[in-house]
Amino acid sequence: MLFDTIAYGPIHSRRLGTSLGMELMPLTHKLCTFNCVYCECGWNSPVDHPQLPTREEVKAALEAKLVSLSSGEGRGEVLDVITFSGNGEPTLHPQFLGIIQDTCALRDQYCPQAKVSVLSNSTQLGRPEVVEALWLCDNRILKLDAATDTMMRRIDLPVNENLTVETLLRLLGQFNGDFTLQTCFLRGEHNGLKIDNTSPEELSAWYKAVETLHPRQIMIYVIDRKTPEEHLEKISRAEMEAIAAPLIAKGYDVQISA
Repeated sequence: MLFDTIAYGPIHSRRLGTSLGMELMPLTHKLCTFNCVYCECGWNSPVDHPQLPTREEVKAALEAKLVSLSSGEGRGEVLDVITFSGNGEPTLHPQFLGIIQDTCALRDQYCPQAKVSVLSNSTQLGRPEVVEALWLCDNRILKLDAATDTMMRRIDLPVNENLTVETLLRLLGQFNGDFTLQTCFLRGEHNGLKIDNTSPEELSAWYKAVETLHPRQIMIYVIDRKTPEEHLEKISRAEMEAIAAPLIAKGYDVQISA
């Protein structure tokens, strides 16, 4: 499932409410530093010179949507959030900082009640301009699908095969807990290798990572749409509640989408 316009929706998000989606990646294929086995956008498509929307195009598309909504064409919808996600990793855009600056200004002008959110896989947090942009956002929703190298690589299939959990934890640590940690829990198989980030060993490592990062919020969720890898299992609501329980008992704000 690919998004074919720069600004789309508003749609109802399981985790964020009424969300206006913003697409910074190509409109015809997925472009990401991960190739997650559960990604609703499918597998990465190798393209030598991907066509990305310009900063000016993104600003114009967003303003047109916000004008439309404020003029009553939104059928009375109150926008909760402007969300950067879509066909890959939004922070890959070379003009990401400028785009976020434009977005915050337009939000303040047309819908000051809305939050600006970015869903990111955390791999670009070594770029200072990306970190600066994320600090401007209301919600930094940053992925950590597993806290062991083996399982992280099996689930996320990073383009950089040498990426480690230690690196991701260091990058995430820059926010001093002022972010939302997002994890997809699943079981299954890919290329003959077992996938399961719900095992006692994996959960123990993940809980330790949570304690290290101490995020202000945790979002845990399950696969909800068709996945590129067919041999995956959706985790039950009861099991997700059991995963969340120890953290809730310690005072963490844990949101479950199952």
